[in-house]
Amino acid sequence: MNLPTASTAPTDCGVVWNNTFAALGPAFFTRLAPTPLPAPHWVGSSDALAQELGLNVDWFHSDTALQVLSGNQSLSGTDPLASVYSGHQFGVWAGQLGDGRALLLGQTAAGIEVQLKGSGLTPYSRMGDGRAVLRSSIREFLCSEAMHALGIATTRALCITGSPEPVRRESIEAAAVVTRTAPSFIRFGHFEHFASRNQLGELRQLADYVIDRHYPDCRNSPHFDGNAYAALLHAVSERTASTAAQWQAVGFCHGVLNTDNMSVLGLTLDYGPFQFLDAFVPNHICNHSDTQGRYAFDRQPNVVYWNLLRLGQALQPLIGAPALAMAALDSYRTRFPAEFMRLMRAKLGLPSTQSAQTGEADVMDGLLRLLVADAVDYTIFWRRLSQGVAQNDFAPVRDLFIDRTALDAWLLSYKELTALIDKGLSANLMLKTNPKFILRNHVGEQAIRAAQQGDFGELRTLQTLLARPFDEHPGFEAYANFPPAWASTISISCSS
Repeated sequence: MNLPTASTAPTDCGVVWNNTFAALGPAFFTRLAPTPLPAPHWVGSSDALAQELGLNVDWFHSDTALQVLSGNQSLSGTDPLASVYSGHQFGVWAGQLGDGRALLLGQTAAGIEVQLKGSGLTPYSRMGDGRAVLRSSIREFLCSEAMHALGIATTRALCITGSPEPVRRESIEAAAVVTRTAPSFIRFGHFEHFASRNQLGELRQLADYVIDRHYPDCRNSPHFDGNAYAALLHAVSERTASTAAQWQAVGFCHGVLNTDNMSVLGLTLDYGPFQFLDAFVPNHICNHSDTQGRYAFDRQPNVVYWNLLRLGQALQPLIGAPALAMAALDSYRTRFPAEFMRLMRAKLGLPSTQSAQTGEADVMDGLLRLLVADAVDYTIFWRRLSQGVAQNDFAPVRDLFIDRTALDAWLLSYKELTALIDKGLSANLMLKTNPKFILRNHVGEQAIRAAQQGDFGELRTLQTLLARPFDEHPGFEAYANFPPAWASTISISCSS
């Protein structure tokens, strides 16, 4: 990653802007300009994403871009706005929420929305200050791009700009703005907002907008008696199930799965108190603010379904018959376990072309029990197992376990299960499925601490490694090692 540098560059960013969300009308948003960020500087950026968006590279490397993406200068063709939504937070109805520190600039010609997060107060800021801090912005920037490289549906991050402006969280921190992108930032909470107010015209308008832009096949669905809104709920449930299964398979803890943090496109949205598992502890709680453990890792699939039920409840006035809504939601309960099993089979090197064998579920269940019993590092285990299959040497895998007798018994059952599978093909599948590099809390924390001192080298290194997480990257093994003892003291809360 090369940070943009101030240069003489065209004022034209190269993108023809649109804002179809603005066409929905004032009930859905408030137009306002970003709050200027004093003395901005570049922290991190993605030239690859800039090119995907069609941005003029010279413009992106200019001081003009720095000012625009810090909220200090308007960009011709954009139409900044903050959207309103409501939602359930920690299982409790929270009422009206909204974009309290984010502004949607507009959409590119390809329909990708660009949003500034941390761009100042909006009418929906409630008790907040409208700002993001450098710490949380780095975490979102790195993790959203890491998730994309892992093949998990997510928002993307274009850049971070920083400022010496002080922002109070648990302590005084430096302000930052992260520019993020997605095909849409519409959440379950957008639907809940209008349903809760019995604004059925706006509810239908929003649903039609989402269908027409993102789920056009719902108009001609042969299922659900041709009910497009039931088909929409079905489609959202399936996408959400696939994403949730990927979280569980890779060991990703979201940390705050409120309905206002759930994307109608099944994207991983709003990176706050997230964490990738170190030791495999299924009931791990990554969010210091989650005192009841509602969003513990092993509870995520059920919480996601609970959130879908809230979306179904919001759409009920449009769907009509409750039976249709429940039938649409049933797709989650079938899609999630099927997708999770598919992913776990790939992690074990079982090709999708091979039919499921008797005993596969027992092998998987037995393995997970062993990982729990010895609190084995989740990512390192899968990578070493992949290499063990590739090299026919499982000694490094055995080194991870205390109860090696139990592990040897499991390895025997695993070898019996895979006896007829080509080991080269199996190893290749596993090495492309089980990453070597993930964004562990401690490596992210090291990048944050360096950045707070003005050193962005660690951020750039992590960005490079996480962009190709399945590669070996010789010389950078330390970034894939076990977490140090101090990592357990890192506290991640909703303010993150």
